[in-house]
Amino acid sequence: MRDHSAFSPLRRWLLALGLVAGLAGAAVAAESAAAPQQTVGDDYIIGPGDSLQIYVSRNPELSVTVPVRPDGKITTPLVENMVAVGKSPSQLARDMEQVLSEFVRQPQVNVIVGGAVSTFSQVKVVGQVRQPQALPYREGLKVLDIVLATGGLTDFAAPNRARIVREEGGKTVETRVRLGDLLNKGDLKQNLALRPGDVLIIPQSLF
Repeated sequence: MRDHSAFSPLRRWLLALGLVAGLAGAAVAAESAAAPQQTVGDDYIIGPGDSLQIYVSRNPELSVTVPVRPDGKITTPLVENMVAVGKSPSQLARDMEQVLSEFVRQPQVNVIVGGAVSTFSQVKVVGQVRQPQALPYREGLKVLDIVLATGGLTDFAAPNRARIVREEGGKTVETRVRLGDLLNKGDLKQNLALRPGDVLIIPQSLF
């Protein structure tokens, strides 16, 4: 019978290496499972009333869920009264990392919008639609989606004079939408993507 005793140290080393790799993989998997997943787009703007999940990697004692207060600020362990309103989740995360770096070595922060309820998270449809209203924003939302959600156009609409009103950098920007060409001719170039806070205005026909 062949003697395998000479290979025992090698086997023990390989077994230990496999065990360490397995433990490392499990730790990474646990870390990934613990981290929350983003549910809104990167361009989402945080507003009052939103619920934020703050996750600080490797520091569970600093990871909390907090509401955005009416004054637009949040308070978490080691970070007090930080302005959240008007920032994207990634912007807020970077600002929090800067503060936490005074207490934690190389902090990594994820900010997740768990409950988007502010007006910043809505898209409004006004004018000549059957049910003018504010609709919750979701990633990938386009003009046709919200027109259908509001019951379609009235008989008095001037669809080719529709426009999207958007706030960008403190300025109001208007984009024309030839909604009639989209609905009647299938011109998909007019099916523009929307952002949180957009207002779609569909005016009345002049005739």
